[in-house]
Amino acid sequence: MTHPHTPDLATGSVEEKRQEILRYFHHSFDLYDSLFSVLATDDAFYQRPEKLRHPLIFYYGHTATFFINKLLLAKLIDERINPEFESLFAVGVDEMSWDDLNDAHYDWPSVEQVRDYRRQVRTLVSDLISTMHFTMPVSWESLMWPVVMGIEHERIHLETSSVLIRQLDIGYLRQSSDWPRCEEQGDAPANQLVEVPAGKVSRSKSHDDSIYGWDNEYGTEEEAVGAFKAAKYLVSNGEFLKFVKDGGYQQSQWWEQEGNRWRDYTQATHPVFWVAGEHGFDYRSMLDIQPLPLNWPVDVNYHEAKAFCNWLSAKEGRSIRLPTEHEWLRIRDEAGVTERRYAGDANIHLSDSASSVPVDRYPQGEFFDVVGNVWQWTETPIYPMAGFKVHPLYDDFTTPTFDNKHNLIKGGSWISTGNEATRDSRYAFRRHFFQHAGFRYIESDSNIQVSDMNYESDTQVSQYCEFHYGQEYFGVPNFAKSCAQVCLRHMQGRPKQRALDLGCAVGRSAFELAREFDHVDAVDFSARFIKTAAAMQANGEIRYSLAEEGTLTSFHIQRIADMGLTDAAQRVRFMQGDACNLKPQFDNYDLIFMGNLLDRVYSPRKVLQTVTERLNTGGILVVASPFTWLDEYTEPSEWLGGFKEDTGETLTSTDALERELAAQFIRLDGPFDIPFVIRETKRKYQHSLSECSVFQKRS
Repeated sequence: MTHPHTPDLATGSVEEKRQEILRYFHHSFDLYDSLFSVLATDDAFYQRPEKLRHPLIFYYGHTATFFINKLLLAKLIDERINPEFESLFAVGVDEMSWDDLNDAHYDWPSVEQVRDYRRQVRTLVSDLISTMHFTMPVSWESLMWPVVMGIEHERIHLETSSVLIRQLDIGYLRQSSDWPRCEEQGDAPANQLVEVPAGKVSRSKSHDDSIYGWDNEYGTEEEAVGAFKAAKYLVSNGEFLKFVKDGGYQQSQWWEQEGNRWRDYTQATHPVFWVAGEHGFDYRSMLDIQPLPLNWPVDVNYHEAKAFCNWLSAKEGRSIRLPTEHEWLRIRDEAGVTERRYAGDANIHLSDSASSVPVDRYPQGEFFDVVGNVWQWTETPIYPMAGFKVHPLYDDFTTPTFDNKHNLIKGGSWISTGNEATRDSRYAFRRHFFQHAGFRYIESDSNIQVSDMNYESDTQVSQYCEFHYGQEYFGVPNFAKSCAQVCLRHMQGRPKQRALDLGCAVGRSAFELAREFDHVDAVDFSARFIKTAAAMQANGEIRYSLAEEGTLTSFHIQRIADMGLTDAAQRVRFMQGDACNLKPQFDNYDLIFMGNLLDRVYSPRKVLQTVTERLNTGGILVVASPFTWLDEYTEPSEWLGGFKEDTGETLTSTDALERELAAQFIRLDGPFDIPFVIRETKRKYQHSLSECSVFQKRS
């Protein structure tokens, strides 16, 4: 079967590109359905192959809801298909510290309901592609870009879902001629080291590039790399078996500190896709179990690859380690891999088998499998290149991984398609994660240089860190703390069991509310903000850099203990969510606080309806907003106020808010102003006034 590559977005006419993208969408959507068709029964969809991730039904629905949610953000559609699904399946893809995987919070729909939903999404997106007005080339700002984003997003999940299916009990699966594994196996070839001379690696991808990219691919970089030697082959099952037989998993000296913690926790004794038996090991491919193919690449996480290198270094008396990303790029360049979209002689893009193949099947220069077969772990945590910026429709694609905990994997695997199978792609996973990933080792005496991402450098996040936790400017008190004090003052003598901080940003107001509340839910749409708030909660501190002038920055550390919030912090639960489409578990609150949120959502009336439903009778609602209505956030037709009505009378946002809430609330206080200052640079600040109103829900 021929699989289309990610399209060139700069060539051809509008109609030619429309038809190409339509074919690409249909192929991607149908291929994803085909992958899930290997689940033998509906019950298989509700299994959780990895205990810290959702059941498979979530991933089946997730990619379809991604289309709808992004198209809504892009204002290409104005109605949801299924608001419940588009909340349920929206977030929670990865194992993250703030994920809520409590089964009691999820009422998963039937498989047929999700299939029907996917059919509706397929029709909607097909019609949109067929009728959309756009111009060539298709760039970041193009109306067609969010469609291509959705397609490439689904292709990522094609691979990650196949890994979860590979971890599922074999009894839940059925064989499929659409997903045939390789039949060839034999003895492992003897590995050897190949000289890689010193050289420079250079890369540059501009935001008007003709090939779709994720945010971390853009920018420029040039680096000199010293000479080293690299393994000719990927490490095979046969080569790794020597480490296993030598007791490698039982000897802590081969493992790094983090790797030892993983090894102790999992009690691993061999690679996860090996199956121990009486007479040795079998091998788990995606759909079946077979005798261990010694000449196929081993699938391991970073910790296992690192331990093997440490073991081999000691055995051979040489400095053996994993390559850095730059060293891998030197291997790629020396191997003569030049295609921007990988094709030809490689086990990638489903061009060979639905599995790995022997490590000596695909030569590339003096090496084999520089591209394809399995991803290759590197020593490099992912970092942004010069010129990095986030796409406004997907601001949290990469930034949550800038934490020195996600290492880059390179080269792609047998099921890597679309953007994953391009020269510029950069993907990173937590070091204990499993992917279709293995490794190639190098010999080098040079010290490893990795990027230090301990300080948050995202401009908006850093500004909000200072806004919530930093110093006060021009005598204006801390806004988040002031708002929380207003809330707590009006809660005196009232129940203080549950509070909701909706639009919590990086978390200060939620922590302040938890001084007196038994429990606080804190929700924000931005994963970048939630990641920062959760880091403050988990680590007791955050670090960030602030712009001074030009390229000069200053570095700051804020500690929660210095604010007297250590105990309170443990009563807060941070979650990512859409204020206009909250999950049902956010309910039964004695207080709901919305700070500077109402004029930054696409439907303020939906938010007000939502909080009304979630607030207990007699509960307190506190709304603070500068009412700076902007059509980039809220369509003018959705503004609460700030315009003249059809009668010609002025409608202020204050009056409009009162009108919206009058039926179910009485005003207790306000409106009054709470000033706030946001520092942009050393000499530039935003000084604003937020209008605060306090309401009580009627009995």
